[in-house]
Amino acid sequence: MSSDKEVIRTRIWEETPEQDNPFAALACYCSGYDVYGEILGNASWFEYLYLLFKQQRPTPEQVSLLETLAVALANPGPRDHSVRAAMNAGVGGSTHAASLIAALAIGAGQNGGAHEVAICMEYWQKCGQDLDEWKNILLNQPEINIDIWCPMEHPPGFDPHGSSCSQPVRQTLTKLAQLSTGVALPWLETNRIELEAVSKTPLAFTGVAAAALIDVGFDPKQGEMLFLLLRLPGAAAHALEQEELGWRNYPFFGDGLTLENDPGPKTIRQDEKTAGAK
Repeated sequence: MSSDKEVIRTRIWEETPEQDNPFAALACYCSGYDVYGEILGNASWFEYLYLLFKQQRPTPEQVSLLETLAVALANPGPRDHSVRAAMNAGVGGSTHAASLIAALAIGAGQNGGAHEVAICMEYWQKCGQDLDEWKNILLNQPEINIDIWCPMEHPPGFDPHGSSCSQPVRQTLTKLAQLSTGVALPWLETNRIELEAVSKTPLAFTGVAAAALIDVGFDPKQGEMLFLLLRLPGAAAHALEQEELGWRNYPFFGDGLTLENDPGPKTIRQDEKTAGAK
């Protein structure tokens, strides 16, 4: 009989083993639903994603909002540091896993990254729709215990390098606010300009994402994880593209790597071909 120390405790997952192989599952249940007997073929990726994180079925409105947010975040583009990290890894010949790990590492921080989203979601929990509370917290950011993370250097959810709110951010906010049955996104759209005036910085994608994740029903830790996850497709695609194009076509490597006596592409002599055939 197994002791309690050998039991994995989880509310998310349950398995029954195959009769002839205790290391293989006969059936897998996610929050009570048979994954391969009920969910597979009947639920969308985002319905299942919500079920994994929240252990309950989402409403159609929550699914639509989460899916639309995922499209907006899927590819931050080469201007984004996390995508550039994946591109650097790809063009440099790193493994595909290393490209994704590079994107996760750079995209995890407090400057346009996932931890900034988490902090912004914490602000939503504290301030709600109280404009005065938002003004106060943006002007007087709470101190944090310095452990892994350093203090924020700009108001979370806003772009410290921007002069005006970019069109993609505004378009995303408008679309998500139309879809939301929550209160954060519509309130943010109504008060965006005033919040920007207080923070002296324009709203960023991190701010929109934080409000959307609040309206979907996630907490800051879940939002931080999801923000990392939802931005990986673009990083992967760009890494693969740069790997195919090669470092000679990559402007950030080409100027720094100059061979004084470049032999050019290797040519295989006939005797080498013969030796290889043997």
